[in-house]
Amino acid sequence: MLSRGKHRSPRKGACFMEMASVLAGEPWSDRPRCTHPLLAQLARLVNDHTSDGGRARLVPMIPEVIGVHGEGFEWEVGVVAAVGCRAVYDAPQEAQHALAAGLIRCQELSDDPVDQEAIAEALELVPEAAFWARSFIDGAPPLKPRSFQRHSAPAVLLSAVRGTSQAAVVDPDAHLYGLLRTGLDAAHRARVSAPSVEPVHDVLRDRHAGGRRR
Repeated sequence: MLSRGKHRSPRKGACFMEMASVLAGEPWSDRPRCTHPLLAQLARLVNDHTSDGGRARLVPMIPEVIGVHGEGFEWEVGVVAAVGCRAVYDAPQEAQHALAAGLIRCQELSDDPVDQEAIAEALELVPEAAFWARSFIDGAPPLKPRSFQRHSAPAVLLSAVRGTSQAAVVDPDAHLYGLLRTGLDAAHRARVSAPSVEPVHDVLRDRHAGGRRR
């Protein structure tokens, strides 16, 4: 039912988010307005990295992305942190380093003690990657929220999915399913309020405007 990539019309196939656009009653798109761009990116990545045989298991989760627009910057940090924590242990070294650096940035930006504790526990499981990441970040200026939205958050999600798909695990599809499940659970978890920051909807849509679409 689901297939990899972007499709011009339903006759050519459908990815996870294109099906979501149909269910939401929106125009055909893999970037529908019914879903926060970060969660939509995660869903597209998991869809594209899952095998043809494993994609059917993702279908029941499609309705869960509809109407999820986020609850502010702290919500965005929490979703990204949850996905990074889930992926970092099994990821190969290069992805593990990138994820550890991303998690440290999430920890710096988060005001949620639950997220901060989860990040600390995840980094304890990968001491070499955590040491590398801290050395890499050492001396760098604090990350601004807009930079996190534009660069760090999408990069963490990409590293998480790619790392999971390349991990030396018995069933990569099951781990990718778990990654999306983790992101959805974090997205639906009530977040604490945070200072007003330009919504990542606008940041990511500006980033993709006129550029490559997938």
